Amino acid sequence: MKIIIHGGFFSESSQSNEVKLAKQNSLKDIAKKSYEFLQDNSAFDTVAYAVSLLEDDELYNAGIGSQIQSDGVIRMSAAIMNGETQKMSGVINIENVKNPVLVAKELMKEDDRVLGGTGAKQYANHHGFENFSTEIPQRRKEYEEKLKTGGKGTVGAVAIDKQGKLAVATSTGGKGFEIPGRISDSATVAGNFANKFCAVSCTGVGEDIVSNATAAKIVTRVTDGLTLKNAFDRTFEELKEIDGFAGAIGIDSEGNIFHHDSYPTMVFASFDGVDFEVFE
Repeated sequence: MKIIIHGGFFSESSQSNEVKLAKQNSLKDIAKKSYEFLQDNSAFDTVAYAVSLLEDDELYNAGIGSQIQSDGVIRMSAAIMNGETQKMSGVINIENVKNPVLVAKELMKEDDRVLGGTGAKQYANHHGFENFSTEIPQRRKEYEEKLKTGGKGTVGAVAIDKQGKLAVATSTGGKGFEIPGRISDSATVAGNFANKFCAVSCTGVGEDIVSNATAAKIVTRVTDGLTLKNAFDRTFEELKEIDGFAGAIGIDSEGNIFHHDSYPTMVFASFDGVDFEVFE
């Protein structure tokens, strides 16, 4: 049983030592809580739980603390994928819910498993998700001052459970000041993908991740026999060809964990019950 989580890039907000320490402590705490949850739950349930904790922490650009789009509205996206069933569900540009990843998880039982905009919100309302504003004062100030943060904020989790089953979940509050209707990578197989061999979650510039098909490429290469490290290395070499900005975390069916970013610094933490690894 292992878990790795990410919280976007350090450069997306204040780069003070205070913020760095806060993110290190937060990620370590969430990784530990999620590993404890994993003891009695599946990888699928655990990644949803882990990402919901990340969505609840305003240090990250997902859920509470999400970026505001150019028209003054917050729209969020999230997805979850079960490596055993190879089914993915997600929401795109959903408004006014606290935990988009939990709406995405709820959709897994439906035939129509990826919903966007008003349809996603109506589904959330119908299934008991309360209306909730995820805006915080800092994001409103950034919006009013038209301060862009580079579009590198996403959170994600990958886990392998005691049965060796893999799952992944990813959530984002967008890049900030984007054109309304923009689709991020988070609810696509480019940013969030898993099968029985590997699971990967990405963060970075969504357009670069989609162009590179990052998560799907890594998982496919592991499925075809490459090691996790080699699959990451080859995919990120291809990302360089478009000067792509991305980071990714992954676990394979053997329990190997790997992470990589094209520019410093993706914030992440992993835990295997004994040892933590936390970004520096």
